[in-house]
Amino acid sequence: MNKQLRRAVIAGNWKMNKNRAEAKTLVEELKPLVKDAGCGVVVCVPFTDLETVLAAAAGSNIHVGAQNCHFAPSGAYTGEISASMLTEMGVEYVVLGHSERRQYFGETDVTVNQRLRAALDAGLLPIVCVGELLQQREQGVTAEVVGMQTRIALGGVTRDELRRIIIAYEPVWAIGTGKTATAQQAGEVCGLIRKTVADLYGAEAAAALTVQYGGSMKGSNAAELLAQPDVDGGLIGGAALKAPDFAAIVEAASK
Repeated sequence: MNKQLRRAVIAGNWKMNKNRAEAKTLVEELKPLVKDAGCGVVVCVPFTDLETVLAAAAGSNIHVGAQNCHFAPSGAYTGEISASMLTEMGVEYVVLGHSERRQYFGETDVTVNQRLRAALDAGLLPIVCVGELLQQREQGVTAEVVGMQTRIALGGVTRDELRRIIIAYEPVWAIGTGKTATAQQAGEVCGLIRKTVADLYGAEAAAALTVQYGGSMKGSNAAELLAQPDVDGGLIGGAALKAPDFAAIVEAASK
């Protein structure tokens, strides 16, 4: 991390977990544990939990995000939620392009870009996920894959809009598998993302960009990962579902 240049953010991605009662309990447990955090704290929760979590987090330093949004403002898209629906509720952040959305629901680099455009236009703060498959890493094309995903996702984004975006590097092979990229691997790819952004927007804009690592980050390895100069936080899966585990990562990012 380099907090002099950019903000550190720890965001929890709850995925499809927690009913409303469980969500309220988790936020209430989390609030006193992270109240003095020296980094941004975000919880990205299922749509059904948003209203409950917004109420529970009110007045605290915990910010609330959704896990997706559609690229259209309204229309015949059964089962989808628009960006403006989220902002109307008071949601601040939204996760876009997660590998599980790409794998199971057919999202592509192009639709991720469309969703990013909609999120920015609605005033949301997007967390855009990029990352390679295990086969792609083994083939030595991580740089090409992650660079392409980053470039396509940011298509049409202005330099001013870039300031509102977080990019999360999530190697697909390390999500929910218990495998974690080494600190060096995470740092290298986060640096590659920053270089790609520098090619598009210049070194100053790239230096101000928050780049998270996601992929089995937990309290025991957070400090080592966050010590990498280009790793500015984490997008946390399993460890975000227990308040002490998530707080331990926030504490590591606060140092």
